[in-house]
Amino acid sequence: MAKKRKATSGLSKKHWFGYMFGDWGGCMTFALMASIFSMYCTNVLGINATVMGVLTIVWTVWDAINDPMMGALMDKAFAKNQNKRGKFRPWILRATPLLAISAIAMWTVPTFLDGIPLLVALFSFKILYEASYTMFNIPMGSLLSAMSTNDAERASLSSARGVGSMFGNMIPGMIGPVLIGMFGDTKSTGYMITGVACAIFGFVVCMLHYALTEERVIVDEETKADDIKFTDILTVVKKNRAFVALCIHGICICTMQYLAENISMYMYSAVYNDVTYKTIASVLSAPFMVGSMAIVPFLCKKLGLEKIIRYTLLVGGAICGLLFVMHLVMDVNPLVHGVILGVGSGMAMVSIQMQWGLVGEAIDYNEYITDKRTEGSIYGTFNLSRRIGQTVGLGFSFFALDWIKYNPELEVQSAGTVFGFKILCVLVPAIFILGSWAAFKFVWNITPEIREKMAARKAAQNTETVE
Repeated sequence: MAKKRKATSGLSKKHWFGYMFGDWGGCMTFALMASIFSMYCTNVLGINATVMGVLTIVWTVWDAINDPMMGALMDKAFAKNQNKRGKFRPWILRATPLLAISAIAMWTVPTFLDGIPLLVALFSFKILYEASYTMFNIPMGSLLSAMSTNDAERASLSSARGVGSMFGNMIPGMIGPVLIGMFGDTKSTGYMITGVACAIFGFVVCMLHYALTEERVIVDEETKADDIKFTDILTVVKKNRAFVALCIHGICICTMQYLAENISMYMYSAVYNDVTYKTIASVLSAPFMVGSMAIVPFLCKKLGLEKIIRYTLLVGGAICGLLFVMHLVMDVNPLVHGVILGVGSGMAMVSIQMQWGLVGEAIDYNEYITDKRTEGSIYGTFNLSRRIGQTVGLGFSFFALDWIKYNPELEVQSAGTVFGFKILCVLVPAIFILGSWAAFKFVWNITPEIREKMAARKAAQNTETVE
């Protein structure tokens, strides 16, 4: 078990903005995986949708190894070396340039190739990018527990990450369709400019994250490196119901996010015949997202993170379900479709923006029941659940393009294809949103009584003096 000493100062505005920059910088490139990557592969590189579905599954197998392995490696490395610069921030500094370089290569090099070399280049750079993102994302996410000393600070940093994630997803989602619309969705120019610009801007923001954050909770690791095993996560899954609930949530909510984002580009292109509608709808729904992020932290203080997440998931699923009913009975204007879908998915996305406080709580709960503090392993495995959701969303959408008989060469798609897009873009995401709600409603088990016991134990640990 790790002994912790209290931080010498309170959480400052510098810390809050520094932590916000983490997800902002990382999402600048990662958001493109959900919004334009599939069209880049099918419409520009000319890769068959079924082949892309298979590649997506292979990439997920890599993530199944990469994410938990990176988390456990961080825990073991710190237990062995006790790096004076901290447990997490050194990894962020190493990963940031790799993330930018691999992202630029992924959006540029394959466009100059054909056939097997193209597939090899795309596959290789995507593997490198995912490894770099994991090396950045896991310590960035785990850093929350090293920067916060109480529930209020945890909620504040969760809000900071939520704001950063909102900007990191919103900016690429707005500029990508505009640039692609300018140059054409079958031309490489718009995709290349978007990918390179987001990678460079993301690099700068990630470096600000490193510069402005601080590991405020000083940890003296008593657990030996040999005591931390890659198989420890199996014990976590067996004993930690809160962590299992988060993993179910991660799979469901990321499936919703990536399926909706991926298919929406095709829907605006194939159904509404103009991808720039997506940018306009994003601008129109942006005030709602900004307002929700301003209000939610205050509501969390009164109701708690878990309840806020459950309520917003339930409302978001209901709004998406209503939009699907509207599509059944009338022709929905593209901007009306975009704004309603943006509000519904935005309500659900509150759970993504605020879930990090619950991840920190699950880490504390795991230490409470196992006497081991392994933030990296737990966060890495939770990140894997999110990657599984990403793969289900993207992989399913790739296969579904063939199932609904989408043909990018047709100017007008068949009625069956159009209806298929409506199911994929609205109804299926609504179902997964409700699945995420069910995870917190029926599986999550950290009660107020358990929180009191955990807080009492944490307070006792924080007052210990290291000899």
